[in-house]
Order: sequence, then structure tokens, then C-alpha cells
Amino acid sequence: MGGLLKFIIITICVLYILRVLARIFLPFLFKKAIHKMQEKMQQQQGGAYQQQTKPEGKITVDYIPPQKKEPKLDNAGDFVDYEEVK
Repeated sequence: MGGLLKFIIITICVLYILRVLARIFLPFLFKKAIHKMQEKMQQQQGGAYQQQTKPEGKITVDYIPPQKKEPKLDNAGDFVDYEEVK
């Protein structure tokens, strides 16, 4: 019975210490994560802003896909003579 009581007391103490540490360190971790996300969003917005500051009327093409050569088709088609049956 003494071993069970000792286990329960140690478990309660460990959980209490983890709870106190979480209250201390989790806000710092969340602030750091939020700060990283904000910096990333500002970099993305900065890149979009720089793309929009091009002079008006100027066109740039970043990628031109290769053109596929299509075989020439005979537009006349095949004609078949037929007789109308009554």
C-alpha cells in the first residue's frame, strides 16, 4: 500500500510542476511563433507590393510554354457518293 501512495504523490507533484512550467513557458513560445508568422506574412506582402509597383502599361512574360506542332489535317474530308433509296 505504501508503494501505491508514494506513486500517487510523485505523480501529483510531477503534474503540478509541469502545469506551473507550462504557465511560464507557453506564452513565450506562442509569442515567438506568432512573431515568426507575422514576419513571414510581411515578407510575402512585401513581395506582392514590389510586383505591383511596376510602371503602368509595362508587360513582362515570365514563362512561354513550348508550342506543339500539330499535324496538318485535310479540311476537304472524305466524300462518299450515295444514291437515295425510295
